[in-house]
Amino acid sequence: MKKIALLMFGVAAYVLFNAVFLYMLGFLLSLPFLPKGINDGAIVDTSSALFRNVFLVFLFGYFHSLMARKWFKDWWTQYVPAVAERTTYVVQASVFLAIALAFWSPMPAVIWQVDGFTAFVMYAVFGIGVVLVLWATFAIDHFELFGLRQVWTAARGGSMPVVTFKTPFLYRIVRHPMQLGVLLILFATPLMTVGHMLFAGLMSL
Repeated sequence: MKKIALLMFGVAAYVLFNAVFLYMLGFLLSLPFLPKGINDGAIVDTSSALFRNVFLVFLFGYFHSLMARKWFKDWWTQYVPAVAERTTYVVQASVFLAIALAFWSPMPAVIWQVDGFTAFVMYAVFGIGVVLVLWATFAIDHFELFGLRQVWTAARGGSMPVVTFKTPFLYRIVRHPMQLGVLLILFATPLMTVGHMLFAGLMSL
């Protein structure tokens, strides 16, 4: 029963991550059918918006980095099964990213705005970034990265193979193709506002 519960937890975490990541893509593009885009919401004074937005990304970044540390993993797996360690990491990252998107304060002053062919190029670069992120996860081990392989292997009574360092294709050219893809997603937009630039800059840091 415990193994099945861990497997269900892993699947739920994977679904949650994909839902939040897809929402973030629409959020950055300010798609009209979404509840909120990066330039939507009540306008507050600049200092309040800046403080809130920096704090939201700090929360995401702090726990994202903290839970990746070996000493934290060693401590954390005293309370959480080792096979679910990656899954809990995925959950916290998804939750804190969702919080940042939900409570983001718009700062709508325009830095640049383009249309026509230039806008098309921006959208194309954004799309390349999405494909690059997805490709980079499968080039290593997509399901291990998001914790699914660990809980699936445990549910079947197996053991995870020893992780080896791999540099397939683009990994031989770019140190971190996944992060490169994220950078393209963050900055490639036909409408760059102060709020969007702040989000992109903070997430890059």
